[in-house]
This record gives sequence, C-alpha cells and structure tokens, in this order.
Amino acid sequence: MASRLLRLCGGLRGLRAGRGSLGPLRLSGASRSMAGGGIPTDEEQATGLERKIMKALEKGLDPWSTLPPKRRAGTKEDPNIVPSINEKRIVGCICEEDNSTVIWFWLHKGEAQRCPSCGAHYKLVPHEVP
Repeated sequence: MASRLLRLCGGLRGLRAGRGSLGPLRLSGASRSMAGGGIPTDEEQATGLERKIMKALEKGLDPWSTLPPKRRAGTKEDPNIVPSINEKRIVGCICEEDNSTVIWFWLHKGEAQRCPSCGAHYKLVPHEVP
C-alpha cells in the first residue's frame, strides 16, 4: 500500500511539473486493484500447499484427504472408507443426524469395524501422500 501511494505521489508531481498530460496516471509495475483490473481470484493469489491442493482438485484428485469422505451405507458389505497413512486412526461417528455427541473409537487396518454405539461399519484403507 505504501509503495503504491509513493508511486501515485511521484506521478502527481510529474503532472504538476508540466511533463505529463491530464489523462489517467500510468503506474509502473503490476498494479492489481479494483481500478486496475479487479480483485485477484483465489487461483491467482494461492501459494504453497493451498495452490497444490487447488491444482489437484482441478484434476479431480484429493491428495491430502481435505474433502469429506463419500458416505456409504455403513453395512458390513459396504463400509464407510477411511483413508490413513498409519496402521490405525481415530474416527468420530455422529450416530444420529440431530445428535450433538460424537462417539470416538480407534479404527485398525484390516477387517471392517463397527461403531460401538450405532453399529455402522468403517474400514481403514492405506493412503499414500504424494
């Protein structure tokens, strides 16, 4: 903000000295503001991990499991899939839709396991981080 203000003041001094016309000021450098082309989009200003996730989501991938998992029936034949990079993971189950209590339990690699409260089945599957 301060550099933009200094460039603007320098441009005004040039106009007062008679070196410039009364037309619009031309600022040097990349100036992205509402007057200069609009507010930058999320894609333009994302950096680091956020940028990697956005690029992966454009390709249809979810590399760090940031999206909620797809809900399944929760039966023994069609358990809810829980990705993990470890041999076990803690899982929270909200057994009833309007319930405010979360039932936490450890899910281990191997066979599908049941929630101790409602009986929904969950299965841990290995997940590789890119």
